[in-house]
Amino acid sequence: MDSLIKLAHIAIWSKDIEVLKNFYVTYFGGFSNERYENRRKQFSSYFIEFDGGSRLEIMQRPDITSTSKPDEAVEQLGLTHLAFSLGTETAVQDLTKKLIIDGYKCVSDPRRTGDGYFESVVLDPEGNRVEISS
Repeated sequence: MDSLIKLAHIAIWSKDIEVLKNFYVTYFGGFSNERYENRRKQFSSYFIEFDGGSRLEIMQRPDITSTSKPDEAVEQLGLTHLAFSLGTETAVQDLTKKLIIDGYKCVSDPRRTGDGYFESVVLDPEGNRVEISS
């Protein structure tokens, strides 16, 4: 196996890429590139880069409007969450509290998991699960 292989990015279709971009930049310290536009395909996107080099692509096209999430609290097959490590339990508690105060839904309060992680799970503005861990 080639040791240069790494995950380049995760991509999310979005109803409103400005709102989603601002969420990840504001709460998770991401840095966004300039908005990319392909007018012929009616496609727009942002790449958001985080410390350590991981990237998230947020994309929008007017013909992509539905979601496979019938209910935000229901688990389903496929990509289930994005995870951000904040380094400390206090940071997890503080960010989770800030997100709740700012009106975001917490679907799993900060807790110690059976495998030893300290984490919470919140929903981003479009209902994607975001795991916040220490």
